[in-house]
Amino acid sequence: MHTTPVYIICSPRPQVGKTLLARLLSEFLLLKNGTVVSFDINLKEPSLLEYLPQVTETADVIGTFGKMQLMDRLIVNDSVAKVIDLGFHAFDEFFKMVEEIGFIKEAARRGVVPAILFMADVDRASVRGYDMLRVQIPGNALITVDNEYVVRGELPDAMAGGRLLRISALPPFLKTYIDRLNFSFTDYLRQERDSSTELHQWIRRNYLALRDLELNLTLQR
Repeated sequence: MHTTPVYIICSPRPQVGKTLLARLLSEFLLLKNGTVVSFDINLKEPSLLEYLPQVTETADVIGTFGKMQLMDRLIVNDSVAKVIDLGFHAFDEFFKMVEEIGFIKEAARRGVVPAILFMADVDRASVRGYDMLRVQIPGNALITVDNEYVVRGELPDAMAGGRLLRISALPPFLKTYIDRLNFSFTDYLRQERDSSTELHQWIRRNYLALRDLELNLTLQR
């Protein structure tokens, strides 16, 4: 039976690298599979929609109609990977909805494989949000993202014991470079002939980690 991965990138906090990871993951899936559908649930700019308008749609989880529209798209096993950049303002409402409608069980029944990518931080809101997800989400579907640009040290103990995805920090001048709206990770790999550059290595390392994540999801079925 074929499966459809759904990646939900989330945090109850702003400025933790959610949109950066959503960009990386969307571009990787587009490169690997030739298709991806991404959803931007954010209030503030810049947003995923601005970076990748060709594959990104906006979504709303505040109103009932918007919730149902989004869930109808996510529950379809059509072999097209979905990526959700979930804004911090919608964190509680989204996962309340996920629990109320039994999304995880229904996804499993239909061959849809959710992956909750939680952006780690050391503040109370992040620890509380992670604890909530640990109760609600099966352990194999909850991945802690250790973004070294945000977490400058050890992860909280509760987050360090589960599945991890690490994103190494870039120097500030390279961070500014990749934050430009017209920057593409895949285009950079194709156009930069010197594969020893720090940015080239960083992108390749992240793409390889995302490939492993996708493979692990596939093997869950």
